[in-house]
Amino acid sequence: MRQMRAEAGATWLTLFASTGTLICCALPILLVTLGLGAAVASLTSSFPILITLSQHKAWIFAGSGALLVLAGWLMYRPGRACPADPAVAELCARLQIWNRRIYWSAVAIWGVGFAAAYLALPIRIWLDA
Repeated sequence: MRQMRAEAGATWLTLFASTGTLICCALPILLVTLGLGAAVASLTSSFPILITLSQHKAWIFAGSGALLVLAGWLMYRPGRACPADPAVAELCARLQIWNRRIYWSAVAIWGVGFAAAYLALPIRIWLDA
């Protein structure tokens, strides 16, 4: 039971960390792309932590990527099994399904943030050249 809690905790922490990549990098880029630069200026003046997050985006992406790897290893490591008790086994199976959904949502969010922060501008420059 303690392993299931650790796995669920790691999965939720991963989702939280990968969402931080969207807030720091993808959201401002999306708003500017849509012509809402004033909204970005308003957001950064209201929440100055966004500037700090974007200045340290390499650390944010590295940390959240490491959490993704850790959560993936916790979920897909060999030798994992649910308990023999039917009631706990059913709970374990449902928890595994939700953990996998949350995990892959976090991976998708991290991927979108990574693409917006590191790939969007080089691809745009390459296509214009």
